Amino acid sequence: MAQTAVARSRVKAVASFAGTKAEEAVAIATEQGLLSGGRTLTVRGRMPSLLVEEAKKKTGIQSDSKLLEAALASLVVADEYGDWLLAQSGSVNRNIDLEF
Repeated sequence: MAQTAVARSRVKAVASFAGTKAEEAVAIATEQGLLSGGRTLTVRGRMPSLLVEEAKKKTGIQSDSKLLEAALASLVVADEYGDWLLAQSGSVNRNIDLEF
């Protein structure tokens, strides 16, 4: 029973981190002006439903468009994420849930 609770806590922590990482990628893309302007381009693709479901669970994003936006932002800012993360040292988002 205790192992199950620990496993659930770890899953929640990983999901929370994944959601935070996606949010941070979108924040960096926003800071760089990549998300400014109108939404004029339509991008379509067929995806395995399980892949999309798991991505939504891990990120907490429910909108297909927002999920795709976060994924693209993650690709674009991936090289800068480490540097940006190190620059955040000493600051903690007031909305972060430290209990799980």
